[in-house]
Amino acid sequence: MDASKLIPGILITVAGVLAWQKFRARMDQKLSKNFSLNEFASKDGAATPPDVLENLQSLAKNLQVIRDEIGKPIKINSGYRSPEHNKSVGGVKNSMHVKGKAADITIQGLTPNQIAAVIFMLIEQKKIKQGGVGIYPNFVHYDIRGTKARW
Repeated sequence: MDASKLIPGILITVAGVLAWQKFRARMDQKLSKNFSLNEFASKDGAATPPDVLENLQSLAKNLQVIRDEIGKPIKINSGYRSPEHNKSVGGVKNSMHVKGKAADITIQGLTPNQIAAVIFMLIEQKKIKQGGVGIYPNFVHYDIRGTKARW
């Protein structure tokens, strides 16, 4: 076998492994005590832009307060959505998800109304950021837009 043809293949493989390791390390990045970036990743595999990452860090800190208050894990059904993914799921054009400021959440053993009640209490106590709260049959939408919105 010609070694000159083998070396480029090895270099590509090594570069691919290094890129994968860097990607995994970023996705495993902790945003708070109990939340990591991969929980908020766009379902279409799109990269998380730096400005969105900053918003996700703030969102995760607010969700951490909710988690600590309830004492149970929070499941993120939908966090960041790339514009393409947001469009494909029928999200509104200026969705807080596209900005990395929203999460659709569930908590095992709690109804959406119970989750929302805790969020309302924490907002009132100024322990978490004012924002949008949407109560759906199977989840709650919470966002950190900074102004009150309810549905």
